[in-house]
Amino acid sequence: MRKDGAVFHQPVRGRGSQSGDAPQRVGLASREADGDWRDAMEALDGPPVKLRTTVTEEHPKSIVSFNQSPDVPFDRSVNAYRGCEHGCIYCFARPTHAYHDLSPGLDFETNLFAKPKAADLLRDTLARPKYRPQAIAMGTNTDPYQPIENRYRITRALLEVCLEARHPVTITTKSDRVLQDIDLLEEMAELNLVAVAISVTSLDPILSGKLEPRAAAPARRMAALERLVQSGVPTHCSVSPIIPAITDEFMEEIVARAAMIGVQSCGWIPLRLPHEVAPLFREWLDVHFSERAGKVMGIVRSIRGGRDNDPDFFTRFKPGGVWADLFRARFRIACRRAGFKRRDFTLDASQFRRPGSGGQLRLL
Repeated sequence: MRKDGAVFHQPVRGRGSQSGDAPQRVGLASREADGDWRDAMEALDGPPVKLRTTVTEEHPKSIVSFNQSPDVPFDRSVNAYRGCEHGCIYCFARPTHAYHDLSPGLDFETNLFAKPKAADLLRDTLARPKYRPQAIAMGTNTDPYQPIENRYRITRALLEVCLEARHPVTITTKSDRVLQDIDLLEEMAELNLVAVAISVTSLDPILSGKLEPRAAAPARRMAALERLVQSGVPTHCSVSPIIPAITDEFMEEIVARAAMIGVQSCGWIPLRLPHEVAPLFREWLDVHFSERAGKVMGIVRSIRGGRDNDPDFFTRFKPGGVWADLFRARFRIACRRAGFKRRDFTLDASQFRRPGSGGQLRLL
């Protein structure tokens, strides 16, 4: 029982979110209690023993999303999937599931959407006469190498189109599954068309199993970074998110290990809790770290101007206050000791050659 008197179940094994509950902004449909056996089922038996993952195929009319955000380093992105089976409890993309009348909680990590025609849509976009190439970001919303990529291989198909068109791509992932496409990545790296970032949140596999239950273990992520370096692929280690009093203790060691294996750059991002993520994260704290939940959220609010989250442009990625200054100083010192220097990967868009639309080769 929590301090406020609310009762919670045992941890939901193998999932990040501990429930499907979260305040909704777009009217998530809910079933009204009518007195049948389902209303008492969970109270008597607890949650289902094992939640199954389902995948719905969707067929959008476009695949490239453009943005004008002043504080992200890309203006276009491609997401092969909606929802993410990795189940990272802190994932800022969780609220997007509410637009499907699904929960940003367990639905986000169990009811997934795949876009099997994504490569064809990308080809059509790149073939447009007015299209101008700039690096496409993959993995900005949900992970392009989550487990269902084994089945769908949509990310690989997208990379094949980009290689054919000589179009630059950046990839962000928490999975060593990226190595399945090492052949494409090596060829793209030789042409300066790709850079890969792998997020390493902690070095404790037990903690990672609670935070990111279906993502690769930390050791496998570090091994993937090393393999990418050895293959000549530009690599970045993202120590993110930094969760106060939960993962910040690993900051210096992650930086040191990344430098040791030859990773070219390293960065950090503070925890963000937009919209429905905040109550889900609080619930997760109550289940796994109830003894320090107050401390964690107290620090989070201190770096976010007294709020659970700062949604404002220019400041949402730049926390303030004493704790933020401490994390920033620690990371800067760790990078200096490891020999990291600030580096931005500048990929080459000058080689772009417009592909044929609809899978046809260009005649001229």
